[in-house]
Amino acid sequence: MKWRGRRGSSNVRTSSGGGKMIGGGIGGIIIAGILWLVFGVNPMTALQTGQVVTGGSSSTSTEPATSDDRDTQFVKVVLADTEEVWQQIFNEGGQTYKDPSLVLFNGQVTSACGSATSATGPFYCPGDQTIYLDTSFFSEMRQNLGITADRQGSGDIENQGRAGDFAQAYVISHEVGHHVQTLLGITQQVNEASRQVSKVQANKLSVLQELQADCFAGVWANRNQQRVQFLEPGDIDEALNAASQIGDDRLARASGGAVVPDNFTHGTSQQRVNWFTRGLNSGNVQSCDTFSGAL
Repeated sequence: MKWRGRRGSSNVRTSSGGGKMIGGGIGGIIIAGILWLVFGVNPMTALQTGQVVTGGSSSTSTEPATSDDRDTQFVKVVLADTEEVWQQIFNEGGQTYKDPSLVLFNGQVTSACGSATSATGPFYCPGDQTIYLDTSFFSEMRQNLGITADRQGSGDIENQGRAGDFAQAYVISHEVGHHVQTLLGITQQVNEASRQVSKVQANKLSVLQELQADCFAGVWANRNQQRVQFLEPGDIDEALNAASQIGDDRLARASGGAVVPDNFTHGTSQQRVNWFTRGLNSGNVQSCDTFSGAL
């Protein structure tokens, strides 16, 4: 994935909350941990802290990210790319896009959705319209998804760490997709509907919400490719590989548990691949109506 030389977002901040990681992180349960690490879940179903989404702001102090390390710069560029694309899409619809913030944290963080640790993985909090990303995300994702640092076998420094970039960008753009849902009022509708139905029905709404965020990630990739031609051979395969490994069905089988569709909150591997691909092929938000009258 080509990303160097483009604008970096000014909306990336670092958390000064810090602290030890609670619960031992995800290293010991690689397959199960992929769900939390790679795509997380929306805070209403994932954090399991008993706290609800509020309109409050984060109690963890943050400051602009000034680190020159590669991963921080990569995050800045990817977030800036999402800003450019979604601003354009919203403008085309006569609407105004509000950029989300992205907080890089180490170990644990406090958001408007409650406290979270590295084990939670990347997540978006509607309460403060912020994406939270632990700094261990990149190395953990490369290890847990089998993404090596040198996909093409090149030994030069420029290529080191390149493999897996688009899979990581896909994760960030999925979380931005949740922000888009919040701006469009979809998140609020899902929350309201979920409070009025059974747990099984609420899980189904969560699946539809997650699949739509996958589709929005595909839309972003399509439009960003038109804008800056950032994709390289193998990039799409990386994203599809990531999506295929985090389906609820695959994770259930990998953990030795029963595959129970009523318990799904993110969708099957095939559903996730299909909806990302639909957005990627169309570049059109209208193709991402996963709900089709469900709300």
